[in-house]
Amino acid sequence: MLSVIIPTEGIERTAVATLAALVPGAAAGVVSEVTLVDRGGTDVIERVADVAGCHFLAFEGSRAAALAAGARQTRSPWLMFLHAGAVLDAGWIDETAQFIQRVSDSGRPRAGIFRYARSPYAEPSWRDALDGLVRAIRGPLADQGLLIARDHYDRLGGYDVRRSEAKLLRQLGRSSRTQLRSRIVLV
Repeated sequence: MLSVIIPTEGIERTAVATLAALVPGAAAGVVSEVTLVDRGGTDVIERVADVAGCHFLAFEGSRAAALAAGARQTRSPWLMFLHAGAVLDAGWIDETAQFIQRVSDSGRPRAGIFRYARSPYAEPSWRDALDGLVRAIRGPLADQGLLIARDHYDRLGGYDVRRSEAKLLRQLGRSSRTQLRSRIVLV
C-alpha cells in the first residue's frame, strides 16, 4: 500500500528511531516497503537496512535528489517521505489508512503533512522559535514528512534534483495539502 523513503546522512541512531516507529505500520499492512537512501558514504546505514529488511540505496547529491532517487526505486501506489530521526505518533497508522482511502474514493489529488511537534526532551533554542515562526507563516517544512499518491507525485514532477525539497510542498499549495492530526517529532 505504502512505500516509505528515508534519506539518511550515515547516522545510525536517527535512522533506527524512524524505522522503529514504522514497525507497527508494517505489521498492520500499511507499510509495504522502506527504502533508506544514504548520503553519508559509510556502510553503517547499509547494515541497518539489511538488519531491518529495508531496501538500500547509496547516493551522492542533494537531499531532494536522494528523495527522487528513492521514489524511483519503489513500487507502491502511495509514497511517504520522512527525514531520518522523524518519529511518528502511535495513531499515524489508522489516520494514514483513512487518509489514503478518502483520497482514493474522492478522486481529488491531495497530500498529507504530519503535524510538527517539538521533542519534549529537547532544550529550547532560538532555532526552534524561528522554525515555529516559519511554519506559521509559510506553511509546513519538509521535515514534517509527506504522504502522497505516486501518480500525484509524478504529475507534479516529483522532487526536483536541482532545487530544495521544499519546492514540492510549495507546488502542492494549501488547497491540495491536508494537515494530518498525527504528530511527527524529530529526534
